[in-house]
Amino acid sequence: MLLTATLVFESLAILLLARIIWADFTTQRISNRDVLLLLCLGLGALQFQSLQDHSWMEMGLSAFGGGALFLALFPFWLLRKIGAGDVKLMSVIPFLVGGSNLTVFTVLLLVFAIATAAVIKNPFLLPAGMFRHYVQHMDEKGVVPFGVPISAAAICAMILQMYHAIVVATSSGILEQLN
Repeated sequence: MLLTATLVFESLAILLLARIIWADFTTQRISNRDVLLLLCLGLGALQFQSLQDHSWMEMGLSAFGGGALFLALFPFWLLRKIGAGDVKLMSVIPFLVGGSNLTVFTVLLLVFAIATAAVIKNPFLLPAGMFRHYVQHMDEKGVVPFGVPISAAAICAMILQMYHAIVVATSSGILEQLN
């Protein structure tokens, strides 16, 4: 039952992250409502996972990671190098992927950030003329929707986490006990 609830919360968080990708790409804004909802979904999923594992270590690691990311990125917001929505989103990510999966998230974020920078700097790689024009506009304006690679990396890390949880549950016989 706890595994099912965790998977439902994580699935809802993935859908919300997809919405954030679209909103940040089209408007360069990440709403506080979406970030707060992600925090609630992440905390709920972590609480169910902690109850299932009988350990609150993951919750503590996530809280430490979220606080450390906020403190590390806040000066960059003050210098106007990164948006406030991006700082808040990055601070919530440890609650979504868990403290133990932050390494996977970081590697995925690096890959997606490099891909985003390559597309922004080389819009001729894109097939559609209108899309190319939009990306060139973002390049001229100096705006990069950093919420897109953050959310994409979080989605991939969460899918890997969900897959691992399902594999562990099926191999340990938990799912057979539910049937």
